[in-house]
Amino acid sequence: MTGQTAPEITARSWLMVLTLGLVWGATFLVIELALAGVTPLWLATFRITFAMLLTLAIWGLRGFRLFLTDARPWGTLAAIGALSSAVPFMALSWGQQYVTSGFAGVSMAAVALMVLPLAHFFVPGERMHLRRAVGFAIGFVGVVVLIGGQAFVSSGAVQEPLGRLACLSAAACYAVSSVTMRRLPPIDPIGLAAMPLIFGAAIVLPVAWAAEGPPPLPAPQTMAVLAFLGLVPTAGANLLRVLVIRSAGPVFMSLTNYQVPLWSVLLGVVFLGEPAGASLLVALVLILAGVLLSQWGALMRLFGRG
Repeated sequence: MTGQTAPEITARSWLMVLTLGLVWGATFLVIELALAGVTPLWLATFRITFAMLLTLAIWGLRGFRLFLTDARPWGTLAAIGALSSAVPFMALSWGQQYVTSGFAGVSMAAVALMVLPLAHFFVPGERMHLRRAVGFAIGFVGVVVLIGGQAFVSSGAVQEPLGRLACLSAAACYAVSSVTMRRLPPIDPIGLAAMPLIFGAAIVLPVAWAAEGPPPLPAPQTMAVLAFLGLVPTAGANLLRVLVIRSAGPVFMSLTNYQVPLWSVLLGVVFLGEPAGASLLVALVLILAGVLLSQWGALMRLFGRG
């Protein structure tokens, strides 16, 4: 379908994935702050809209170049837009009202486990072998250890089962959109980052209006938080995500989901003075061991030994 070559994992790929983990690791707290001043669906709408406007401006400076071949996969781009922004943003914003933050973190870590079999069947060069599968499983266990028992403790909310389903559905959306994005024919990366946001905004705006009424006018502090969510962990991180998926592949990109809760806890320790229990060290060892095992071949090639 695409003529894609095998993924190429470089030092730049590792730097981009580490950056994404750090940025997204700080995002859950920011979402909680935003939810104090705006409803869930309008939060998703403002977030996508801010990101879309910035990305469109950058894309416009490049002449709105998009397709680099005769292929015009508009339907696929629309599906990616729905699955990589509108649907998961709405699902997470709604679901986080009824589940613990720990469960939301574990749900996002599950993206990596979902990507692995999907990429095996649908992405050239992304075969699921035993070492990779064991590495990803070890990394997931590390995330569960890091988050601890609170990941599976009930929040007590009546709609908690639906909230958990919403979080897992968001994870599935991210997994499918990553694999689908990798399968696209040659396309301008800025355009590819912009188009899903355009489609996503077109989906989430009417849904928010129908479900939660006309757009609110948030307080200046809330609007500043929404702008940050749109410009940094959405627009900026979305472009990095596109670059990683298109070059290093969706399986490598999914390693970000093991970093996110780790960075979240580390940032809490450093900036909020939260206690660093023994579970943090155990989780760090497990996550790093999982990454090392699953990416052993790529690491050996990076250091000239493969």
